[in-house]
Amino acid sequence: MKHICLLFLTALGYITVQAARIIGTVTDDKGNVLPYASILVKGSTRGVTANNEGKYFLDLSPGTYTLVCQYVGYAREEKKITVGQEGLTVDFRLSLLQLSMADVVVRPGGEDPAYEIIRHAIKKRKDYESPLDSFTCEAYIKTLIKSRKMPKRVFGQKIEEKDKQEMGVDSAGKGILYLSESLTKLSYKKRPENIKLEVLSGRESGGNGYGFSLPTFINFYNNNVYVLAPQLNPRGFISPIAASALHYYRYKYLGSFFEDGKEINKIQVIPRRKYEPLFSGTIDIVDGDWRIHSLDLRLDKQSQLEILDTLSIRQIHAPIGGNVWQVKDQVVYFTFNIMGFDAIGNFLNVYNNYDVAPRWRKRWFNNVLMKYDTAANKKTRAYWDSIRPLPLEPEEVTNYTIRDSIYRSTLDSAGSRRNRDSLLKRQGHVKFGQVMYSGFSRSNFRQPSPFRYSMDPLLPNIGYNTVEGINANIHGTLSKSFDQGARVLAFDPHIRYGFHNTRLNAWAAITLYQRSIPGGGEELSSTRQTWSLSGGKRVVQFNQDKPITELVNSLYTLLFRRNYMKIYEQWFGRIAYDIRMDNGLVIKADIAYEDRLPIDNTTDYSLIHYKDRVFTPNYPSEKLTEQFPRHQAVISDIALEYQPGQRFIEFPRRKVAIGSEYPTFSLAYQRGWSGVLGSDVNFDKWQFSLWDDVNFRLKGVLRYRLGIGGFINDRSVFIQDYQHFNGNQTAIANQYLNGFQLAPYYANSTTASFYATGHAEHHFNGLLTNKIPLFRRLNWHLVAGSNAFYVNRDNNYVEVFGGLENIFKIFRVDVIASYLNGHYGQTGVRVGFGGLIGSGFRARGR
Repeated sequence: MKHICLLFLTALGYITVQAARIIGTVTDDKGNVLPYASILVKGSTRGVTANNEGKYFLDLSPGTYTLVCQYVGYAREEKKITVGQEGLTVDFRLSLLQLSMADVVVRPGGEDPAYEIIRHAIKKRKDYESPLDSFTCEAYIKTLIKSRKMPKRVFGQKIEEKDKQEMGVDSAGKGILYLSESLTKLSYKKRPENIKLEVLSGRESGGNGYGFSLPTFINFYNNNVYVLAPQLNPRGFISPIAASALHYYRYKYLGSFFEDGKEINKIQVIPRRKYEPLFSGTIDIVDGDWRIHSLDLRLDKQSQLEILDTLSIRQIHAPIGGNVWQVKDQVVYFTFNIMGFDAIGNFLNVYNNYDVAPRWRKRWFNNVLMKYDTAANKKTRAYWDSIRPLPLEPEEVTNYTIRDSIYRSTLDSAGSRRNRDSLLKRQGHVKFGQVMYSGFSRSNFRQPSPFRYSMDPLLPNIGYNTVEGINANIHGTLSKSFDQGARVLAFDPHIRYGFHNTRLNAWAAITLYQRSIPGGGEELSSTRQTWSLSGGKRVVQFNQDKPITELVNSLYTLLFRRNYMKIYEQWFGRIAYDIRMDNGLVIKADIAYEDRLPIDNTTDYSLIHYKDRVFTPNYPSEKLTEQFPRHQAVISDIALEYQPGQRFIEFPRRKVAIGSEYPTFSLAYQRGWSGVLGSDVNFDKWQFSLWDDVNFRLKGVLRYRLGIGGFINDRSVFIQDYQHFNGNQTAIANQYLNGFQLAPYYANSTTASFYATGHAEHHFNGLLTNKIPLFRRLNWHLVAGSNAFYVNRDNNYVEVFGGLENIFKIFRVDVIASYLNGHYGQTGVRVGFGGLIGSGFRARGR
């Protein structure tokens, strides 16, 4: 009986302290909704945000409260309420701010009073940049992307109705493309500066993802502001209250208003020049404190904004304790129109539950920047209804309902024969066009260990050279996954046939990829391991870095009668092992046997003939007077690569490295083993390298790569094992930061005991070109730098270059001057990939 009474009293107590729900709508005085208005509980850090329809809800325990409703550009409204057991409806009707210009006199030719206010704000900027030594808070993040229009085809491929349904849009291409929510806890410590994010929960409409879980912190107290991602502008954007802001902005005093006895100054922010990384809009500054009260700022193409067409930021700041203010809520609106996809969206961040005196356990701050709770994506609908600081809109409710239902149905039938048949049918049969032009990839969809096979397209892999004539390369991959993808076993066959020399080369590799999966009680690891066994007969370049591609060589051979690529055949067998450890250390080791066979030119054909041009022999004639002899080589390699300060994102079953602010270091050693399996080589070679990207924000990005190395022992070294410097004699640029654009391919190859290389290029990212009318509209960017190597006073090379990149977002063109052994060499032009999209092509090309 006693236990029953205790249970009854506990239940009664629970009922009596249950929160009541306050609901309402925020509109202007004409009845128009005010989307994403901020509603706060006065005297606390609690608050919510209205949705896009101006509707909000707030759960409060019984008591008396004052609700404060704010919206940028509108007068704040307060309402005192008494909360009991029943819910309440509390609507807000906000009026446009009535700005006062009292006691403000602007004389003709005199300075606008806004400038003095901004000067005060600039002086106080550092005090507010990071006002707390430590704190924690929770950020509710909601991401919404809606399509307004879609193309009928993408790259010639028709967008089917079924594809539109899966994307969540109607037949006209309108609808929600992406919808997610997450709750993330932020921990911050100033000394030493550390940040850690805990994703407590996350959901994606129509999937089992975690949603967009990274808070979009935009701190306008910083001189240089990153918005969402560096790709939107690598230079960042200049804050309206940056130390140098007066050189970039004009200001206009619009008036003031009062809140809680404090005068708030509204100032219009106007860029002095177009095509600079600058904001426009309004910023509200608290008089006397000179802190940001709220802001409404905008970026567009004239702000050097990339990818997006427009981006607007609205922030409301609020006190969180004492004299400390932080961002209470923030909405980032954006639009884009890319390849016929016309879309709008927003990122909503609501910050709550600030703790300005947090305590953390030992070693809380470590190399994990962001950690996902093991149950982050397993929360119920009731959970989301209880923590969400704003109601979902009807369209969002419908989207969640339909797409989540489709997803659950797919999961329920994932292993069923019916679902497999459906997936196989949709995958379709292999088509002739795929075999010839685009390649294909297929799966049998047998869970949990699916089998996949793929094949590269045939036509792009047909080439021409003076040794084989027309040659065809066939490459495919067969793979099978185990342990939910933790282990993958792959088989890669390669077949190459030369139609003129009628030689067939075939080789294959068997590779096992494995990532660590924690067992019971084990710490999560990011370790990745790869074992590989390969062998057969293949065609390779003398320089294994492949300074010229097969495609470029084919074009130059046929059109310009230049056979720059030098190749030979080898029978080989190779065993390799790679491991990437938790601390960021990468170890690579391999040992290979090679039987190297010389092959000579067999055809003199080219589409265009030149009287003064003949094909050169198929060996590096700059270093050799005749073809190399057939020989055998057993060579082992070991390489260490390390980037200090590596940070990670930790998911429930894996860790992902996200880089570091420090350079990457590499040390490699190669040995040629004399007498082993008849090996004719005998040498020892070492190399040390370091590379990094340094972002100077407004001044651009510096990328560099430095290296030294040499031969400790060169008793028996064949041309294949020399130290080669990646030259280039075509108009198509070779590897940036690892190549020499005007150097010969093999003339400088060496077995010296020491050499040094250096590559540096500065990407101005719009600096300077934004002063030139044509270039600033095109958004073409300057790039400049130098490449050099030094062996000795008789073998050294320097080239300097300047050019333009981001041409049509893809291309880069450089003008280069070279100096060989201290004397002027030549001047040339090189065309390659570079810019917003082109850099991605270049990275994939490596």
